Amino acid sequence: MSPRTKPSTRSAAETPVLQRSAPIFAALGDATRLRLVALLCAGGAMSIAQLTTSTDITRQAVTKHLQVLADAGLVRDVKLGRERLWEFEPSQLEQARRSLETIAQQWDRALSRLKSMVER
Repeated sequence: MSPRTKPSTRSAAETPVLQRSAPIFAALGDATRLRLVALLCAGGAMSIAQLTTSTDITRQAVTKHLQVLADAGLVRDVKLGRERLWEFEPSQLEQARRSLETIAQQWDRALSRLKSMVER
């Protein structure tokens, strides 16, 4: 194999998992959204008013961030009477964790190949 040839480290099963996780990582890549997820994890279902307490962020901005998180499947809204509460959806974070495991396994294989090559 020439130095410029890159071996394929992706299996057919790994690619869809990584592609499905991209929106999750994109949603969590914003500090405000990450903070909202942390609040929902710690405090259970919360209203937008509760999520904006003691912050400079507007309710409209929180609503937009929550929608991005909902589109990624990380949160969902629940109607309770006239109130709309938001809660964390842990299954998507588990999918992201599996994606990170896949990436870690790919790195382990690549480093193992490098070690074998260097030790020759």
